[in-house]
Amino acid sequence: MTRHSVVVIVRDGCHLCVDAVALAERVCAEFGADFRTLDVDADSALAEHSDHVPVTFVDGRRLAIWFLDEPQLRAALTT
Repeated sequence: MTRHSVVVIVRDGCHLCVDAVALAERVCAEFGADFRTLDVDADSALAEHSDHVPVTFVDGRRLAIWFLDEPQLRAALTT
C-alpha cells in the first residue's frame, strides 16, 4: 500500500484554509497519510496559488482549490 502525501497551501487569516486543514488532518490521520501545510505568503515559489487558497495536493497533484471535499479526498487516498 502506498503512503500518500497531502499538502494544503494556506494563508493566515483564511477561514476556508482553517476548514480545509481540519478536514485534511482528520482524514490523513485516519488513512495514515503524510500531511503538511505551506504558507503561500512565506514562499514566493507558491505565488501562482495566491488567489486560490486553500489549494490541496495529493501526491503532488492538485485535488482542490477553495473547498476541500471529504469524499473526494478519501477517494484520492484509497488509490
